[in-house]
Amino acid sequence: MKAKPFIVVIITLIIGFVLGMLTSAQIRYHKLKPVKVFFSEEKFRDGFYSTIQPGEQQKAKIDLILDKYAKINSELQGSFRKELDASMKDFRKELDLNLTKEQIARLKEMDERRHEMIRQNRKNHENDSSNYRDDRSHGREGRQGHDSDRVIR
Repeated sequence: MKAKPFIVVIITLIIGFVLGMLTSAQIRYHKLKPVKVFFSEEKFRDGFYSTIQPGEQQKAKIDLILDKYAKINSELQGSFRKELDASMKDFRKELDLNLTKEQIARLKEMDERRHEMIRQNRKNHENDSSNYRDDRSHGREGRQGHDSDRVIR
Protein backbone atom coordinates (compact mmCIF):
# COMPACT_ATOMS: atom_id res chain seq x y z
CA MET A 1 0.00 0.00 0.00
CA LYS A 2 2.93 2.39 0.42
CA ALA A 3 3.70 2.18 -3.29
CA LYS A 4 0.45 3.88 -4.31
CA PRO A 5 1.12 7.21 -2.48
CA PHE A 6 4.71 7.13 -3.71
CA ILE A 7 3.55 6.75 -7.33
CA VAL A 8 1.02 9.58 -6.90
CA VAL A 9 3.75 11.87 -5.54
CA ILE A 10 6.13 11.00 -8.41
CA ILE A 11 3.42 11.58 -11.03
CA THR A 12 2.54 14.92 -9.40
CA LEU A 13 6.18 15.97 -9.47
CA ILE A 14 6.53 14.98 -13.13
CA ILE A 15 3.39 16.93 -14.07
CA GLY A 16 4.70 19.95 -12.15
CA PHE A 17 8.07 19.72 -13.86
CA VAL A 18 6.49 19.55 -17.32
CA LEU A 19 4.14 22.46 -16.58
CA GLY A 20 7.07 24.50 -15.25
CA MET A 21 9.09 23.86 -18.41
CA LEU A 22 6.17 24.85 -20.64
CA THR A 23 5.50 28.00 -18.62
CA SER A 24 9.16 28.97 -18.72
CA ALA A 25 9.28 28.45 -22.49
CA GLN A 26 6.20 30.61 -23.00
CA ILE A 27 7.60 33.41 -20.83
CA ARG A 28 10.90 33.39 -22.75
CA TYR A 29 9.06 33.30 -26.07
CA HIS A 30 6.92 36.33 -25.21
CA LYS A 31 9.89 38.31 -23.86
CA LEU A 32 11.98 37.64 -26.98
CA LYS A 33 9.17 38.13 -29.49
CA PRO A 34 9.79 41.90 -29.91
CA VAL A 35 13.51 41.31 -30.42
CA LYS A 36 13.19 38.72 -33.17
CA VAL A 37 11.21 41.18 -35.29
CA PHE A 38 14.50 42.90 -36.21
CA PHE A 39 16.07 39.72 -37.64
CA SER A 40 14.31 39.93 -40.99
CA GLU A 41 13.26 42.92 -43.00
CA GLU A 42 9.87 41.45 -43.77
CA LYS A 43 8.96 40.83 -40.13
CA PHE A 44 10.34 44.24 -39.19
CA ARG A 45 8.15 45.90 -41.80
CA ASP A 46 5.08 43.85 -40.86
CA GLY A 47 5.53 44.60 -37.17
CA PHE A 48 6.12 48.26 -37.88
CA TYR A 49 3.14 48.56 -40.22
CA SER A 50 0.78 46.71 -37.89
CA THR A 51 1.74 49.13 -35.11
CA ILE A 52 1.37 52.43 -36.97
CA GLN A 53 -1.11 51.33 -39.68
CA PRO A 54 0.06 53.81 -42.34
CA GLY A 55 -1.93 54.92 -45.34
CA GLU A 56 -0.74 54.17 -48.87
CA GLN A 57 1.03 57.55 -49.27
CA GLN A 58 2.73 57.15 -45.90
CA LYS A 59 3.67 53.58 -46.75
CA ALA A 60 5.54 54.66 -49.89
CA LYS A 61 7.56 57.24 -47.93
CA ILE A 62 8.17 54.88 -45.03
CA ASP A 63 9.37 52.16 -47.43
CA LEU A 64 12.09 54.52 -48.66
CA ILE A 65 13.16 55.23 -45.08
CA LEU A 66 13.14 51.53 -44.17
CA ASP A 67 15.20 50.67 -47.25
CA LYS A 68 17.77 53.33 -46.36
CA TYR A 69 18.19 52.20 -42.77
CA ALA A 70 18.02 48.50 -43.60
CA LYS A 71 21.11 48.99 -45.77
CA ILE A 72 22.90 50.93 -43.01
CA ASN A 73 21.99 48.28 -40.41
CA SER A 74 23.15 45.48 -42.69
CA GLU A 75 26.52 47.16 -43.18
CA LEU A 76 26.83 47.74 -39.42
CA GLN A 77 26.07 44.12 -38.68
CA GLY A 78 28.64 42.97 -41.23
CA SER A 79 31.38 45.23 -39.92
CA PHE A 80 30.53 44.38 -36.30
CA ARG A 81 30.83 40.66 -37.03
CA LYS A 82 34.17 41.12 -38.79
CA GLU A 83 35.54 43.29 -35.97
CA LEU A 84 34.32 40.84 -33.35
CA ASP A 85 35.96 37.91 -35.15
CA ALA A 86 39.24 39.82 -35.49
CA SER A 87 39.14 40.82 -31.83
CA MET A 88 38.50 37.24 -30.71
CA LYS A 89 41.39 35.96 -32.86
CA ASP A 90 43.72 38.55 -31.32
CA PHE A 91 42.46 37.63 -27.86
CA ARG A 92 43.14 33.93 -28.44
CA LYS A 93 46.62 34.60 -29.86
CA GLU A 94 47.57 36.67 -26.82
CA LEU A 95 45.93 34.28 -24.39
CA ASP A 96 47.51 31.18 -25.95
CA LEU A 97 50.97 32.62 -25.33
CA ASN A 98 50.27 32.38 -21.59
CA LEU A 99 48.71 28.91 -21.50
CA THR A 100 50.11 25.40 -21.33
CA LYS A 101 49.55 22.95 -24.18
CA GLU A 102 46.99 21.14 -22.04
CA GLN A 103 45.03 24.35 -21.44
CA ILE A 104 45.12 25.21 -25.13
CA ALA A 105 43.83 21.73 -25.94
CA ARG A 106 40.95 22.17 -23.48
CA LEU A 107 40.07 25.51 -25.07
CA LYS A 108 40.06 23.89 -28.52
CA GLU A 109 37.75 21.16 -27.24
CA MET A 110 35.46 23.83 -25.80
CA ASP A 111 35.47 25.65 -29.16
CA GLU A 112 34.61 22.43 -30.99
CA ARG A 113 31.70 21.75 -28.62
CA ARG A 114 30.49 25.34 -29.06
CA HIS A 115 30.67 25.08 -32.86
CA GLU A 116 28.80 21.77 -32.74
CA MET A 117 26.09 23.34 -30.59
CA ILE A 118 25.79 26.23 -33.06
CA ARG A 119 25.52 23.80 -35.99
CA GLN A 120 22.91 21.75 -34.11
CA ASN A 121 20.95 24.88 -33.19
CA ARG A 122 21.03 26.05 -36.81
CA LYS A 123 19.86 22.61 -37.95
CA ASN A 124 17.02 22.65 -35.42
CA HIS A 125 15.88 26.08 -36.64
CA GLU A 126 15.82 24.85 -40.23
CA ASN A 127 13.31 22.21 -39.12
CA ASP A 128 11.32 24.67 -37.00
CA SER A 129 7.76 24.81 -38.25
CA SER A 130 7.16 28.25 -36.73
CA ASN A 131 9.72 29.61 -39.23
CA TYR A 132 10.09 32.77 -37.15
CA ARG A 133 13.51 33.46 -38.59
CA ASP A 134 12.29 33.45 -42.16
CA ASP A 135 14.74 32.66 -44.90
CA ARG A 136 17.88 34.46 -43.75
CA SER A 137 19.86 33.53 -46.82
CA HIS A 138 18.61 36.63 -48.66
CA GLY A 139 20.78 39.71 -48.54
CA ARG A 140 24.12 37.95 -48.17
CA GLU A 141 25.37 38.61 -51.67
CA GLY A 142 29.00 39.64 -51.72
CA ARG A 143 29.45 39.09 -47.99
CA GLN A 144 31.83 36.72 -46.40
CA GLY A 145 31.43 35.54 -42.88
CA HIS A 146 29.68 33.04 -40.74
CA ASP A 147 26.41 31.37 -41.53
CA SER A 148 25.14 32.79 -38.25
CA ASP A 149 25.28 36.37 -39.57
CA ARG A 150 21.91 38.03 -39.35
CA VAL A 151 21.13 40.44 -42.13
CA ILE A 152 18.44 43.06 -42.38
CA ARG A 153 17.84 43.92 -46.00
